[in-house]
Amino acid sequence: MFQLLHTDPKCNARRGQLTTPHGIIETPIFMPVGTQGSVKTLHPEDLNAMHAQIILGNTYHLWLRPGTEVIESLGGLHKFTTWDGPMLTDSGGFQVWSLSKIRKISEAGVEFRSHLDGSKMMLSPERSMEIQAIFGSDIAMLFDECPPYPCERKYAEQSTNLTTRWAQRCKDWITENQPTSENGRQLHFGIVQGSVYPDLRELSARSLVDLDFDGYAIGGVSVGEPEEEMFAAIRNAEPFLPQDKPRYAMGLGTPTQLLEMIGQGVDMFDCVHPTRCARHGLAFTPDGPIHIKNKQFEFDQSPLTNEAHPHVARFSKAFLRHSFRAGEIIAQRVLSFHNLHFYLNLMEKSRNAIKEGRFLEFQTDFNARYNANQG
Repeated sequence: MFQLLHTDPKCNARRGQLTTPHGIIETPIFMPVGTQGSVKTLHPEDLNAMHAQIILGNTYHLWLRPGTEVIESLGGLHKFTTWDGPMLTDSGGFQVWSLSKIRKISEAGVEFRSHLDGSKMMLSPERSMEIQAIFGSDIAMLFDECPPYPCERKYAEQSTNLTTRWAQRCKDWITENQPTSENGRQLHFGIVQGSVYPDLRELSARSLVDLDFDGYAIGGVSVGEPEEEMFAAIRNAEPFLPQDKPRYAMGLGTPTQLLEMIGQGVDMFDCVHPTRCARHGLAFTPDGPIHIKNKQFEFDQSPLTNEAHPHVARFSKAFLRHSFRAGEIIAQRVLSFHNLHFYLNLMEKSRNAIKEGRFLEFQTDFNARYNANQG
């Protein structure tokens, strides 16, 4: 399932291959986020053109709309969305965390009200696994509780233990039902919690590893904590995760953050950051991000970068600035394509650097150039 191909002798960076029912994923990898079943503004062929290997779907949102009945009747999430590559679905736990004012957590699961119509809903570990099995995703995430930041020690302990008990219930459901993704076995990743407490991160990681899942995510990050706390959560979990299983940092991050976490041994990432920034006119370049709506680009005939994908390089900065100011959708689409291609290209360069044993040098050079023109 997961094959470790190379490790950099100077750090924890790893290069590997993850085999799923819908294809092989080269790691480290960034996963574009398709919350409602599609990546905002982009066609599946756009994702193929930028060599996206896997995308992420949102269990909570797709469960509420259009619902499992619709998706199941149309052949599962891959056929419904026409994406034929690997797909990961989250468990709904993070979305439940974001509904803190309208939800109630118990041993049974989480009771909450739909943000769409206010109807009462119940999501349990078993139900989350069942929904993702109906979707037929290649990788299904276990149902967990994501503690807030800041978080008192007592609450963090209770939350960590609850996540472990829920993981056991997920495991029992998986063992009994043997879910698939079309013709292959659906993979399942546990989610390490523990807030900012190193011993709880270790406890969570060890407990999940004992349950023997296909991979392990580090959750409860990017929930308002300082960047250093985020990196510490990775450091406090990574040593206790097996070398022969993929590691996934959930909901992260900026280009420099991704490189930092690759250096710490993380294999997989997802984040709405590149597409959300694109929709507001922020484009990532090797020389740092630029705001395409700025007046300095009014007469600029050059493309966004010299490394831009041909789909993007045909447009001048002047045209993209004009399109944003005129409210044309093409501007959001081109920048969304560009930013995701930038992230995926960064992953490819990282894989090559790891293979050649020079990841730290690559990271240093990238950071120096990327940060040179900021602030």
